[in-house]
Amino acid sequence: MSSPVVVAIAEGSAAARAGLVVGDVVLTVNGIEPRDVIEWRMAVDDEEVSLEVQRGGAEFTVEVGKRADEPFGAEVSSAVFDRVRTCDNHCEFCFIHQLPKGLRRSLYLKDDDYRLSFLYGNFTTLTRFTEADLERVVTERLSPLHVSIHATDPEVRSRMLKNARGGMSLRWLRALLDHGIEVRGQIVLCPGVNDGAVFERTMAGILDEYPELQSVAVVPLGVSRFNPEAAMREHTGGEARAMVASIHGWQQVFSRVLGRRMVFAADEYYLMADMPFPPAEHYEGFPMHEDGIGMARTFELEFTGAIDQPTRPQSGFFAWVDGAPAEGYRAPRNPAADTGLRAATTAVRLAPRRGAAVAVLTGEYGALVIGPLLAGAGAANVRLLPVRNEFFGGNTSVTGLMVGADISRVLADQPQFDRYLLPDVCLSEGRFLDGLTVADLPRAVEVVPTDGLSLRAALSLPQVSPPVDQRGAVEMESTSR
Repeated sequence: MSSPVVVAIAEGSAAARAGLVVGDVVLTVNGIEPRDVIEWRMAVDDEEVSLEVQRGGAEFTVEVGKRADEPFGAEVSSAVFDRVRTCDNHCEFCFIHQLPKGLRRSLYLKDDDYRLSFLYGNFTTLTRFTEADLERVVTERLSPLHVSIHATDPEVRSRMLKNARGGMSLRWLRALLDHGIEVRGQIVLCPGVNDGAVFERTMAGILDEYPELQSVAVVPLGVSRFNPEAAMREHTGGEARAMVASIHGWQQVFSRVLGRRMVFAADEYYLMADMPFPPAEHYEGFPMHEDGIGMARTFELEFTGAIDQPTRPQSGFFAWVDGAPAEGYRAPRNPAADTGLRAATTAVRLAPRRGAAVAVLTGEYGALVIGPLLAGAGAANVRLLPVRNEFFGGNTSVTGLMVGADISRVLADQPQFDRYLLPDVCLSEGRFLDGLTVADLPRAVEVVPTDGLSLRAALSLPQVSPPVDQRGAVEMESTSR
């Protein structure tokens, strides 16, 4: 078990007044060795905090006195101080198994840790969950948690996870719901594996066994060119359309029985099916925005000025691995308030050149969303630069997985003195997934927060109206059960 290391101190804070400095190793807090940042932040929320600290080979005590409701004022190095609970499943569809060799080591770590589920929205299968974990989650109200369901049929789920415990581990989901823990579910749909009749049984199983779930995201299988499993393949357009129809049908069922839609299709399904996204009210407040549900609609609402607060995505699948604040992006929900000492990504602003043309870098899916918005805004001097993901290949088309090599390839033959806007969602501490940095790109870029408000501001556009979706009508009530 490692000890937390102080990485930032707020000027004038309680921690600073007590003499704590960056680099201090905290051995105990009030006599307890904290296992993770959750225990750390609960402990330092006390008005009197006693720390056993190691500095330069010496060990001593630091007593920190805080005013009522005053933040502690120190941030530590990582989310988990004991060992991250790694995943012992062997899912054929796991994207980590589809990574190329040679990336930084942290990207290959598969976690199945409920603490990272709480802190960062990582999905856990619960196959390594225990009675002690349940007691802690319930006692400390670690909510919401995110659970990978995939199938409610025990045999299908065990087969998908390649883990004998997979069929029984959903008993922990029932226990969490029984204790009032908010849980958001996810189903990764693999063609020929858990779609079709299996998906129908899964929906019926959720309605029958887990109706208290807050929501369920249905996302398509992502396949890279490094995928080692021949059985794993991309959806066809027809399969995508069938899934959208099935999900809309089940939304009607859940709405009639529970008063809410419960299950939602990821934005990629609508793009693959060449169908328009549902209206904003369909998403019931966008509870699963961070899981790719309704991102396109929220981006549109931001870009057109219909909402004035950004709903920014995290850096997706690898959000927690590098650069994410140790307290997680859910910190404001924790017992101790967020220190706010570190920003996840700092936007780089360049002085705009008068009259310079502007290009927006984005993934291929992002281009399908942003293109109509730019057209509706009359942004004549702005062009899109869709970045085909040749690094990962397969059906990898989301903006958050763009890498430096692909962006460099696209920028290499572009005019030198244009403005290039790069969404920050593909960066972690200034690095792309392939290890390159913004400085390695062949053109200077402006790193812009990944939301519609920030893009509109960077383009200096007035408020615009949303475009008419030209991809055909979605029959929201087309399927009945």
